[in-house]
Amino acid sequence: MARPTKLQQLKSRGPAQNSDGRSQSYCADFIVYLRNECHLAENSIKAYSRDLKRFLDWLEDRSIPRLKIAELSQYVSWLCQRSLAPASVARHVVALRTFYKYLQLEGVVRDNPAELLTTQKLWQRMPGVLSPSQVDGLLAAPRRSDSYWQRDRALLEVLYATGCRASEVCGLRLQNVNLKQKHLKCEGKGGKQRMVPLGLRSIESIQFYIDQLRPRLVALAATTPDHLFLSRSGQALDRIQVWRLVKRYAQRAGISDEISPHSLRHSFATHLLAGGAGLRQVQEMLGHANIQTTQIYTHVDHSRLQKVHREFHPRA
Repeated sequence: MARPTKLQQLKSRGPAQNSDGRSQSYCADFIVYLRNECHLAENSIKAYSRDLKRFLDWLEDRSIPRLKIAELSQYVSWLCQRSLAPASVARHVVALRTFYKYLQLEGVVRDNPAELLTTQKLWQRMPGVLSPSQVDGLLAAPRRSDSYWQRDRALLEVLYATGCRASEVCGLRLQNVNLKQKHLKCEGKGGKQRMVPLGLRSIESIQFYIDQLRPRLVALAATTPDHLFLSRSGQALDRIQVWRLVKRYAQRAGISDEISPHSLRHSFATHLLAGGAGLRQVQEMLGHANIQTTQIYTHVDHSRLQKVHREFHPRA
């Protein structure tokens, strides 16, 4: 028997709820749909939840089925007024489009006005990229006087050597890392797995951490952990801890306060392209589903474009 649509469910419930109650119900059911039917990763579900909460804050007593493109455009303006980064605004718009597609499937709305929304192009927000010398300074920032310097140095090396997201590095398990074959297997967005090469320096740092420090951290855990990077209590590091570590060492290295784990991912991609790597290869290593996302970095790497122009343009 086919599952009843949201419209059929609402009709069977009798008197209608107020607009605010219905809107919250739509959003709550959408999150259940993402988790149970789309099988999205938990981090993606949390991101959708946060974005929809902000949508509900703006919505107030407006009725979702009655919203037109002009009103949804006001929502985008409202987001921009809150000083959100262009990439964050774009993510909110994507979440809204997906939400409206769900409402179409459920029969709550017939059209999807969110499809007509536009945002500032992602490439117009230049990602923070470190120079090679800044990367060297950051990777050398952990000192032997630091309590967990072996882990921290290996962590920074892996972030830069692989371009993995902080969440992917936190999720790395010992069996996912093959130092002899010089690669690791990470799980990205939507549970998609990919193989990423490891360089010599990152291999040496990981091996040193595994030999010198990790056994002591394992001994502190209640049960034997299988994650590669462990906290002082023997548990897997989380994204907040990784973010704090990168911030601390960036400050020690005299680098901008705006540096984050994602800055190392940006630097990884930009430096590869500057060295002559192909866009498709970089896309594969980053785990981007759409090559347009990878193309952000072609707008960042002006030095390579200038070099090509000097070498091949007849009037350069």
